[in-house]
Amino acid sequence: MRNLGLIFLVLIFFFHEHKFNFQVRAEDGLFITSKREHFMLNGTPFYANGFNAYWLMYVASDPSQRNKISSAFQQATNHGLKIARTWAFRDGGYSPLQYSPGFYNQQMFQGLDFVIYEAGKYGIKLILSLVNNYEDYGGKKQYVDWARNVSSDDDFFTNSVVKGYYKNHIKAVLTRQNSITGIVYKEDPIIMAWELMNEPRCTTDASGRTIQAWITEMAAYLKSIDSNHLLEAGLEGFYGQSDAHKQQNNPYFQVGTDFLTNNHIPDIDFATVHSYPDQWLTNQSDEAQLSFLNNWLNSHIQDAQNILQKPLLFAEFGKSSKDNQYNTYQRDELFNTVYSAIYSSAREGGVAAGGLFWQLLTEGMDNFRDGYEIIFSESPSTANVIADQSQKLNNISKMYT
Repeated sequence: MRNLGLIFLVLIFFFHEHKFNFQVRAEDGLFITSKREHFMLNGTPFYANGFNAYWLMYVASDPSQRNKISSAFQQATNHGLKIARTWAFRDGGYSPLQYSPGFYNQQMFQGLDFVIYEAGKYGIKLILSLVNNYEDYGGKKQYVDWARNVSSDDDFFTNSVVKGYYKNHIKAVLTRQNSITGIVYKEDPIIMAWELMNEPRCTTDASGRTIQAWITEMAAYLKSIDSNHLLEAGLEGFYGQSDAHKQQNNPYFQVGTDFLTNNHIPDIDFATVHSYPDQWLTNQSDEAQLSFLNNWLNSHIQDAQNILQKPLLFAEFGKSSKDNQYNTYQRDELFNTVYSAIYSSAREGGVAAGGLFWQLLTEGMDNFRDGYEIIFSESPSTANVIADQSQKLNNISKMYT
């Protein structure tokens, strides 16, 4: 079984290197798929540690800076990381991917081509997000501005013109042929999953019906183009009106999403949760934030296991060094809290399949620092925590193979 898996990996890397244009389907065993509460790869459950690096495409669009992508992937591999989440969008503004609806910057697209190609070399699977909820890098506001005569940013979810623009972007990305490998994105097993939106929120409709309808429509559209890859919505994990009791697990705000109903949509293959107690509970002590985090983690694991029966990724978490009285021990404690919850579920064959910390940088990227950055050479204790979790999850995967 191991030899067969190795042969598959050698073949896919060979095709990447030699630009063969060929079709691969999910049933061929190279894609990560889902089966009830598990991710599956080559017929066995897949557990893996990972990271966020939203900047990959942008930096790679400058060929002179591509060594940073290679360095990040090399360092990630050295620490056992196997999943990277990054942006497949830059809408309008400076150095965009999409200048205006349907018009693309080929230099930026070639940067994404390189990211996918390089991830394949290092055995890293990618989760590609397709639009932002926020104004950073365009987001839903840019789509609404393109449409004109639209009053609210949240009309992104309901206006037919805006939805058409977004569907066209989905199609443009999924049907893109990689200029390095010759492989169409929707046929590339290096991509693990698509994400409809980074942290969708619709505060003008607290009922959740708007977001529910939008996810349902866009998920079905994406799946009509690409049946190979997994799909997730990009949710933070807030509970909505489908269960008033569950809402007590939220921070003190509502954003028009519902962890349970949104993830129950059949075309959504797995659930995601983000965890930022330092942002959500700014006036509470570190101990209170950790107590909230423990409950937040365990509640979502139980609900994904017992209600959704779908895999669960903790797709963003971190602690900012800009917080008052910050120290590395506090960050390591938060990482250990997240990792312990994941491992406790995974070792029992449960739904928690991995965690993706925010965010990985390499040396010489000071312009990208946001307080949450992890640079392994600067943070040896955190690096050890990350590598230890990677080894634990890898050992679980090995048990199945």
